[in-house]
Amino acid sequence: MKQKYYITTAIPYASGKPHIGNTYEAILADSIARWKRYEGYDVYFQTGTDEHGQKIETKAKNAGVTPKEYADGVVGEIRRLWDLVGTSYDRFIRTTDDDHVQAVQKIFQYLYDKGDIYKGAYEGLYCVECESFFTPSQLVNGKCPDCGRDVQPAREEAYFFKMSKYADRLIDYINTHPDFIKPVSRKNEMMNNFLLPGLRDLCVSRTSFSWGIPVDFDPKHVVYVWLDALVNYITGIGYNCGGESSELFKKLWPADLHVIGKDIIRFHTIYWPIFLMALDLPLPKTVFGHPWLLQGDGKMSKSKGNVMYADDLCDLFGVDAVRYFVLHEMPYDNDGSITWDVLIERLNADLANTLGNLVNRTVAMSNKYFGGAVRRTDVTEPVDDELKLAATTALPRVQKAMDEFRIADALNEIFNIFRRSNKYIDETAPWVLAKDPEKADRLSEVLYNLIESISIGANLLAPFLPKTAEKILHEIGTEPRTMNSLMTFGVYPEAGNKVAEKPEILFARLDPKAVMAEVEALKAKQQKPAEPETPELPAIKDEITYDDFAKLDLRLAKVVACEEVKRSKKLLKLTVSLGNEERTVVSGIKSWYKPEDLVGKTVVLVANLKPVTLCGVESHGMILCASDPEDKELAFVTPAKTLTPGWVVR
Repeated sequence: MKQKYYITTAIPYASGKPHIGNTYEAILADSIARWKRYEGYDVYFQTGTDEHGQKIETKAKNAGVTPKEYADGVVGEIRRLWDLVGTSYDRFIRTTDDDHVQAVQKIFQYLYDKGDIYKGAYEGLYCVECESFFTPSQLVNGKCPDCGRDVQPAREEAYFFKMSKYADRLIDYINTHPDFIKPVSRKNEMMNNFLLPGLRDLCVSRTSFSWGIPVDFDPKHVVYVWLDALVNYITGIGYNCGGESSELFKKLWPADLHVIGKDIIRFHTIYWPIFLMALDLPLPKTVFGHPWLLQGDGKMSKSKGNVMYADDLCDLFGVDAVRYFVLHEMPYDNDGSITWDVLIERLNADLANTLGNLVNRTVAMSNKYFGGAVRRTDVTEPVDDELKLAATTALPRVQKAMDEFRIADALNEIFNIFRRSNKYIDETAPWVLAKDPEKADRLSEVLYNLIESISIGANLLAPFLPKTAEKILHEIGTEPRTMNSLMTFGVYPEAGNKVAEKPEILFARLDPKAVMAEVEALKAKQQKPAEPETPELPAIKDEITYDDFAKLDLRLAKVVACEEVKRSKKLLKLTVSLGNEERTVVSGIKSWYKPEDLVGKTVVLVANLKPVTLCGVESHGMILCASDPEDKELAFVTPAKTLTPGWVVR
């Protein structure tokens, strides 16, 4: 049985579009998750969104929509970006999901009954942006110490959690578990600045706004953001406080790794472990607080006009180029930096020259000299040994770097194979060997050595640049191989393998002037207020009578199970409950929903539609969905509040 590995990102707040610094975290966690899968672990990767709080309530009011409608729009954008950069998550949890809401209410009740939560009143200086209270001594120049914005006096009735009750236990745990907080500098900061000076009890409910999870026994209170958001790591895998938790929870908890930004390290290494202690649950094995990605030497800010977004960068450079840059340029501990000139320089030097040019000319020479055939002849020379050593000893160094979450170091070790391969070409000069027919076998061996080294490098590269690795393996005419085989030179198949006839340019060199012209146009577009678009909608169909409409039997149905239809790229198989019966319905919504997203949702079903068979599955009904004219966005129709399955829609 495979060993499990449960990894999560922090869940970004759904108040606006995340910039590339925020998106970096999803890419970072994804590369670790993919690496662990390659190592043979049974990986479960969770990400999602934090959707409650005063800031969203205020933004929604200003936009003239409900908080849920506002959050839905932002969440759609976040998920689009996460999918765009190739995040291979298993669940995208939303704190508005029904299972999360119910679990949070149970947790709050349990902690209250246990005596860890009590009712009081809070008076202090409040930052709306960070949704945090501060004392005057905690302010920096009279501003919020976290975001630098103004704070305002606030007083309200609230429930509090007894943080100090567990402080000594947490201090002891951190001291006896050196891998709990990474890097060490984050651990020292938490101990010296927060734990050792003493913890204050934590406000865990609010009454000054209503957009949140209601406290069951005191509905004028909503659960405050940190107790709501942090527990997603257990609610998302089926934790049931006071009841029987899911098999998934029993398998996965404790988490192996929480990947978070350094700005929220306090909440994840103090509040979160104390909540878990109060729930009598084991603590996560490691919390890794990664540094920030800065624009030049400062934080990204709309007011500064220096914000970069992942979709714009991907449009300009490609997804894997963006993944490479943010992973390579982020140090382990200190902040990284992204600027347009450094970005262009790095992509030209590493991706276009070192990697792209290596693959292109190796494949081209194989085609030119041997019709694409790759053959080992064992006509070796001492110069081969250094290349073979570089290729076959890379894996342990990459593994060590990944075990320490030093992703940039891991990438550097992989690119050392490609650098050494380029040097090998200069040393062996295949074009010179090609001029002497008697050296054909030596030339074949040289090209084989290059292809084999590229194969090892590409397999190691796959967790970081998945699409690029896939293209490289296609170019050299081979398949992905096991991790264990990467320490053996000569695995590349000899029998009939050929490289691609026309090698593809993996990464073209960038013209700095041309790129910067596009950047300036992009900045101008971002600064210009967007004009509202009036979509061209389909014409209204011919009129019908009420009798025509009355022939439809529309019912509320609850999705109790959902899975992919194996033979189809578009279809999902849903099992829905109508209260007194269950049905199977096939729906072409696979491009917009994952099966786990639908379970527990209430949909509108055309209940009297004649059954049809789709891809071998009988579909008894059809769920109603709304979509834009081009089917780029789609959502199923659902009631605004929880209603009983089987009710008639009319």
